[in-house]
Order: sequence, then C-alpha cells, then structure tokens
Amino acid sequence: MACLAAGAGLGLDAMARSDVRPAPFYINRSGTGARMKLRFFPYELKLRHVFTVATYSRSTTPDIQVEIEYDGVTGYGEASMPPYLQRELGSPESVTAFLQKVQGIIGEFDDPFKLEDILARIDSLSEGDAAGKAAVDIALHDLAGKLLGAPWFRIWGLDREKAPSTTFTIGIDTPDVVREKTRECAGRFNILKVKLGGEDDKRMIETIRSVTDLPIAVDANQGWKDRRQALDMILWLKEQGVVMVEQPMPRQQRDDTAWVTQQSPLPVFADESIQRLKDVAAMKGLFTGINIKLMKCTGMREAWKMLTLARALGMKVMVGCMTETSCACSAAAQLSPAVDFADLDGNLLIANDRFRGMEVVGGKITLPDRPGIGVELLEERK
Repeated sequence: MACLAAGAGLGLDAMARSDVRPAPFYINRSGTGARMKLRFFPYELKLRHVFTVATYSRSTTPDIQVEIEYDGVTGYGEASMPPYLQRELGSPESVTAFLQKVQGIIGEFDDPFKLEDILARIDSLSEGDAAGKAAVDIALHDLAGKLLGAPWFRIWGLDREKAPSTTFTIGIDTPDVVREKTRECAGRFNILKVKLGGEDDKRMIETIRSVTDLPIAVDANQGWKDRRQALDMILWLKEQGVVMVEQPMPRQQRDDTAWVTQQSPLPVFADESIQRLKDVAAMKGLFTGINIKLMKCTGMREAWKMLTLARALGMKVMVGCMTETSCACSAAAQLSPAVDFADLDGNLLIANDRFRGMEVVGGKITLPDRPGIGVELLEERK
C-alpha cells in the first residue's frame, strides 16, 4: 500500500493496464533520508538558421539546463527564454535568481512524488519566471517517471501510436531562402508551419506553394490588426490548403478575435492570448482551441490540467514549444497523443542539442519507450 500511496494523484491507474511493464524502481523511498538536490547552468542554444517572425530576428536563444538528483537518479529539465518573451517567461538573470531560491527549498522534500505540494511551493516563490518553473517541473517529472520506471505518456494512460505529425516552422525570409528551406523539409514532414503577420504574407504562401502542396498551419503572431483584413486573409489561406490559424490578432482585441473565430472556416488557436490554467476558461468563444507551451504554463503538470479543462470545454488543443533542446521538447511530446496539432520542432532548429529523445520519423512524432520524459544525455557538447 505504501507503494501506491507514493504515486497518488499521478494517474497511476494507468499502471494497471496490461501494456505497462513492471516498474523496476517503483518503490516508496521516502523516509530513507534521501533528499533532492538541484543543479543548473546556462547553455546558449545555437540556431541552425536565423529565425525571423513578424517583429524580430535572432540566431541564438538563452537557455538554462536543470538537473534534480535523488537517491542516485537524475531528472533533467530546461528553461528556454526567447528574448521577445522574457517579460512572461523570465530573463536569464531572473530565472537564475529564482533557481537559486529553489536550491534552498528543494532539499526540504524527501519524496519526489509529492508533485502538487512541491510545485505549489515553487510557484509561490515568484510572480513570473514561468520558464524557470517549467525547468524544475520537467526535471521533477523526469525524475518521478524514472523512479516509477515508466514514461509519462503511459502514466497518463496515452497511446503513443496516436501522436500526430509535427509541423516544421518556416520563418519569414526572402523568396529564395523560403524556397530552399521548403525543399529541405518537404520530403521529411507532413505539415508545415509558416510565420505570417508581415507585409508579404501572400507572397510567403505562394512561394511555399511553388515548391510543395503539403498542408500548412499559419501563425500570424498577432500581426493582423483589422478584423475584416484578418478574415479575408483566412478565407484566402483556406483556398491555399491552410488547415489552421494561430493568434491572428492582438490579444487585446478580444471582440474582434471572437468575431473572426465565429466567421472563420478554419480553426483559430490562441497563443499569446493564453499562458496558464487560469486563462483557459476565458478562451471559450474567443478561439476554437488553445496552444499549450510548457515554458509559458510552468510545465507538464499544469499543461495536463490545461489540456483536460480545454477538452471539457469542447475546445481543440495543440502543444507547442520554443527553440529548445530535446529535453523540453520530449517533455511536451508526452502530451502529444492527446492533442489535435503539435508544433514540436524546436529541437530540430538548434545545432547543439544535449539530448536524444523524441524523434520525428516520417514527419510523425515518435516517443521513445524510456522512463520519465524519455531523454538520454549525449556526450557533453561545447
């Protein structure tokens, strides 16, 4: 009974399924004197190509790698902080200060399965620093899954064969560069994602269509300010084989967004308009669905709650990412069998990944049957 109590609240009824192998580490280690220890260090992500959206360009992304060790087992996490989102996610300086606070608290817990208590305490340390909270959450989930001997998609009772294809993002660029990028990925992916919201949106789509007829998802990044313009654009995009639209208008224009969603022939997803669980109910009627990103919502635990609530409200769900290593992308991918769309290409956009985890095979997300978030640490890279 002590073993079952240790996993209470983790959805472990799924462990009783016949397709779940016995967990070699599934024991209650509380009371043994073991304490968790947290380590972290900065790690700049180097992008394979300059990344451009409607409002900025960059070639690197600040990142902090996190490790939590307990009784000889290590869980991995990370905080990715794209510069344009640091007000929401935290800056490298604020997240570093936040993680220093966590170091002083994490050792007070002798049972890593008490995720609700631990993460609530950590959440209370700061109003923001969502990426730092996500890093700790991911590392704790990786640790707990390893101690249970099961990946999180199994703990949540999901079928990894139902994981969808992931989009692959093509940023705003010159026609020649867009064509080149499209050719590179047209044979490897089943659906593309295009960043719009600039002055040459139609040319972007027409350039891609000159190379491939793959389905396209578009992200306007709040770039369309007039609702009639936004709807006209969506109607045109549907004729071009676009299958969904993300954040067409500024998040402040709620009435205009609701009008566009009601008229749109394509599903419209919230991105900048949503961050955490408390925001989900307000999206009903404004959008068709929500985009959940671990760095924004503070991690896997809150992401699972957001997904569950969105489904209860009759909304669609997609899971997305920032530019991240395979650590955070693999953590998000654990949710993927339960979503409608997935945008988990962040690890493919960087040149210095530290991990092996989820892979894209034939354009489809493929989850490894490894415990925790399913990652292995590669040989240390500079």
